[in-house]
Amino acid sequence: QVQLVESGGGLVQAGGSLRLSCAASGRTFSGLNAGWFRQAPGKEREFVGVISWNGGITYYTDSVKGRFTISRDNAMNTVVLQMNSLKPEDTAVYYCVAGTGWTTDSYDYQYWGQGTQVTVSS
Repeated sequence: QVQLVESGGGLVQAGGSLRLSCAASGRTFSGLNAGWFRQAPGKEREFVGVISWNGGITYYTDSVKGRFTISRDNAMNTVVLQMNSLKPEDTAVYYCVAGTGWTTDSYDYQYWGQGTQVTVSS
């Protein structure tokens, strides 16, 4: 079993940056792919990006490419989402995920955090 806890959300102006962290517990975390989803009010949950179990490969949705970066430290059981050049449309609850899959489908990820709010003002 893996538990995920996000932190680092908040309010930021457009063009600013935020760093989200995800602390994982559980001995199997280092063998799982990990990533982030987000959900804006009134919208469906959306894939943001994923990082492979060893950190060697990342994949992002087009709308965040070049602005967001996912990294992980398996020794510390953490995953980080660095968000730069934030836009109002990035406003959402951001969820840390982990699982054995490697797709943009939320059903591919067995473990989810509780979410952290990110609000970008214009």
